[in-house]
Amino acid sequence: MQNVRLHPADPFAPSGGAGSPHASGGSGDGPRGGSNRLNLLLSYAGWDDDPWVDRLPRLLDPMGVRSLCAADAGEASRVIDANPIHIAVVDLALPLAPGRSSEEAGPRILEILARLTAPPPTLVIKRGKTSRDDHREMAAALRAGAFAVLDRPRQHRDVETLLELLRRVLHRYYANRWPTPEGPPPT
Repeated sequence: MQNVRLHPADPFAPSGGAGSPHASGGSGDGPRGGSNRLNLLLSYAGWDDDPWVDRLPRLLDPMGVRSLCAADAGEASRVIDANPIHIAVVDLALPLAPGRSSEEAGPRILEILARLTAPPPTLVIKRGKTSRDDHREMAAALRAGAFAVLDRPRQHRDVETLLELLRRVLHRYYANRWPTPEGPPPT
């Protein structure tokens, strides 16, 4: 993952020193039951044999994070309708429907999330096309309110970057506390 673009309003610089919430685990001892869990939408377009989307839930579940995975726009829409989404990771290459990989629905999912009563903070995974497309996608996602736009996670350190971004979202939007079932507080 070569570049990560944060929303311009993000006041937090990379951290990890001995006194940081990330180094000590912050307040990651959140509630573990049903509706008091943090709901994380993970959309994934299926472009890797060993996907990060399979590893992330195993890492986050012990901390009380409920990962809700979607492999296409229909699944993502059903997940959004059935659950409060507290944080979303949206792959821009997400297919519209199974077997229809030429029709990408990631931007449509971003629109659906933005129209929610309590829109969740969003991390956007770029498609990895040309540099011009990358720039255009980053600019559009940040204008739409994405917290960060990042390259496709391919290596172990890329997953660590994604985890750090999730920690920063939790810090900024939820003051290092698990969100209420209604979603993030108004900013």
